Amino acid sequence: MLALVDYGIGNLRSVEKALGAVGAEVRLTSDPEVVLNAEKVVLPGVGAFRDGMIGLQERKLLEPIRTVVRRGTPFLGICVGMQLLFDESEEHGTHQGLGLLKGKVRRFDGAALIVPHTGWNRILISKEHPLLAGLETGSYAYFNHSYYCDALPEDTLAYTEYGVQYSSMVQKGSIYGAQFHPEKSQRVGIAILRNFVERC
Repeated sequence: MLALVDYGIGNLRSVEKALGAVGAEVRLTSDPEVVLNAEKVVLPGVGAFRDGMIGLQERKLLEPIRTVVRRGTPFLGICVGMQLLFDESEEHGTHQGLGLLKGKVRRFDGAALIVPHTGWNRILISKEHPLLAGLETGSYAYFNHSYYCDALPEDTLAYTEYGVQYSSMVQKGSIYGAQFHPEKSQRVGIAILRNFVERC
């Protein structure tokens, strides 16, 4: 059973549909016990970092998420769900994240950049991993975000360039993250979700 976490923000239905299409038994939930008993967990997200943390706290999901990660349960964060894995964000002030990955979420900075970063961009693979099986470096994925994750190089599976080179996919132990939206990234996104369900 794969728990798709509902914490008040996110395009849940499209992620649920995409995961179902690759064979996952998906349970959309905000119940801490369901999260604790899941075989895999996905934390999607569209919206602001602070709102995401408040949503998790109000539903008493902070400690269950940290618990399943400590156990080694495969855990995938998508977009804001990936950002929440980090120590802190500078979005609308400084806000603490889950602290599961070292690094900070920063705003794109540059007069020539259009923010949010919206549309198709390349993922540049930095190391091989089962999550990326069957994908080539330079494959295109769909992004929509104003902040990026400044992650450790050793936790980075892939980079993307938009004014700065930033970590667009991360992995540490059983923790995985994708800054882009796999559910909107057609063949590339479906391959990543299938790999997470079948290989991770």
